[in-house]
Amino acid sequence: MQYDLEKIKAQFPVLNRKIWDKPLIYLDSAASMQKPQKVLDAINNNYSFSYSNVHRGLHKLSEEATSNYEGARLKISKFINCSEKEIVFTSGATAAINLVAYSWGLKNISAGDEIIITIAEHHANIVPWQLIAQQKGAKIIAAQVNPEEDFDAEIIKKLVTDKTKIIAFPHVSNVLGTVFPVKELCKIAKECGAISVVDGCQGIIHGTVDVKKLGCDFYCFSGHKLYGPTGIGVLYGKYEILEEMPPFLGGGDMIDIVKINQSTYADPPLRFEAGTPPIVEAIALGEAIDWVVETDIDRIGKHEKNVISYGMSILTSIQGVNIFGTAPNKTGVISFTMDCAHSHDIATIIDREGVAVRAGHHCAQPLMDAFNLVSTTRASVGAYSSNQDFDKLGEALTKVKKIFGV
Repeated sequence: MQYDLEKIKAQFPVLNRKIWDKPLIYLDSAASMQKPQKVLDAINNNYSFSYSNVHRGLHKLSEEATSNYEGARLKISKFINCSEKEIVFTSGATAAINLVAYSWGLKNISAGDEIIITIAEHHANIVPWQLIAQQKGAKIIAAQVNPEEDFDAEIIKKLVTDKTKIIAFPHVSNVLGTVFPVKELCKIAKECGAISVVDGCQGIIHGTVDVKKLGCDFYCFSGHKLYGPTGIGVLYGKYEILEEMPPFLGGGDMIDIVKINQSTYADPPLRFEAGTPPIVEAIALGEAIDWVVETDIDRIGKHEKNVISYGMSILTSIQGVNIFGTAPNKTGVISFTMDCAHSHDIATIIDREGVAVRAGHHCAQPLMDAFNLVSTTRASVGAYSSNQDFDKLGEALTKVKKIFGV
């Protein structure tokens, strides 16, 4: 079946906008995807006609909201091939990783233990582990990453010791686009008795994720990067692990029986969903997943890889542009610098041409430090991206060179 790009683009209202009287060229999808009309309608309809709190009410609106909310959980579980009891709703991937760090980590990490990460982590998969390590007297071990090569699982394997308790890594680097060998790394974790924690924010959006086949203990992602709303994230955890974890937050809905001096807690996943949850956001994420399934995530991923390949050819043809991240199996993003201009200047200038990109350290300062970079400009793609977007980016970068007299 042919990939109908124009039909897909027509479902995203924002792509009809003009920025500075120029058609919007949105190349910042790694930071946050735009939303199809289906998702926007779900948000409006649920707030307008079916809104109520969940799990508590006996009236019709509450029953509808609860059914839709738990229905979204079921959709997500099917999307990544697990039980709905293994899907915990959070406010985002950052909250999901913190949940694992504080609930599993505080209970299971001891002085002298080691947590393996990579230098390519988003800060959300670094700082929580630092906080736990500092509290428990553990040590962070960081694996090196070559931006020009696919990542070799042996790099992690060589760092494993009898003190290794956690191996945390990205599915896809948000700066390099490098796709990590998730299945192999999870196997290494299992063999050494550690848990595997996968930051899936940049992976879930570019292809099929089957957590059973991957063998991961935890996998998390944010709704807003999967064509859904902000304020909602997903933590997958193996049920037998979740079952042994204490609550991270206390409050309503995560309890069983509450007494003045002690309480008992609900079974997972509700044990980890204290208070009023992001109800409409979860429902809208379910609609976003419906949209992704209908469009076909693997066809989306194939299209995106083709666009990235084309974009690489465009950028490498411009003298003075230096691409950071050239692994053969990369996807999703192209990070680059220009000899003539700082990344912030680049982003500001090309914005006047209607081109939206990201500039900065991309919440990956250790990676930048390792290669003596302060920042890069990053162009990233989604289902709606096209080769023509990179033609426009190329034209805009040529104007940057002219402005700086190159």
